[in-house]
Amino acid sequence: MIAAEAGFGELRSGNLGVRIATTAAEIDAAQALRYRVFYEEMGAQPDAAAAAARRDSDAFDAVADHLLVLDHNLGEDAAAVVGTYRLIRRQAAERAGGFYSASEYDLGPLLDTCERVLELGRSCVDTAYRSKAAMQLLWSGIAAYVAKHRVELMFGCASLRGTDLNALAMQLTYLYRNHLAPPEIRPRALAERYVAMDLMEAARVDPRAALADLPPLVKGYLRLGGFVGDGAVIDDQFNTTDVCVVVKTDLVTRKYSRHYELQLGGKD
Repeated sequence: MIAAEAGFGELRSGNLGVRIATTAAEIDAAQALRYRVFYEEMGAQPDAAAAAARRDSDAFDAVADHLLVLDHNLGEDAAAVVGTYRLIRRQAAERAGGFYSASEYDLGPLLDTCERVLELGRSCVDTAYRSKAAMQLLWSGIAAYVAKHRVELMFGCASLRGTDLNALAMQLTYLYRNHLAPPEIRPRALAERYVAMDLMEAARVDPRAALADLPPLVKGYLRLGGFVGDGAVIDDQFNTTDVCVVVKTDLVTRKYSRHYELQLGGKD
């Protein structure tokens, strides 16, 4: 069994529940789901080890907390995993030599400004469960986790599908011109990976169309008052163009507090 100190119990909505993984088998199920979504569905290119194991995994999994959406109609524990989010706090990142996002972004300003930070990543949901209910459960789980650990700021790499900058120009320009993070918490893409986001003249950007074309996850961050860092990063292995998203947690906990306070008695 994995230490339970990171968890907050389980939140339920009908047959669906959300909680932190407590066994190696559950983490393995999350990695298998990530492989199906990232590699088989979205076209990422696995290395030989990933292809043989049919798992998406890396060194950060060992220090992370793994948030799971479970369908209890499918069974219990690993058999029920239908959604996941990887959560890494500062202390855990230090054990791994840094945050995953540091391979793409300079996080210095953000880490210098806030002590209690949380990196979000590797988010995916099985195709049969991409409903409002499942996404609300994931966010309720994040809110409960944030409250328990008194997280001040969340961040992570969010992906736009594809690497054609011409096709993504309006989305990237919209994000840069409307949601750029304040300097004191603004990550910046590493110099050797930096791709400018301000690719179009302002007059040519249709904000409504740009927003509509953004992935649901990015739109979710923006609805919570999220910002983006300076510069995008091309990830050829995953067939994505990444932006670094930063979210202050006060709005997250306010928006989703009713979900988890009712089920947890309002206690951390």
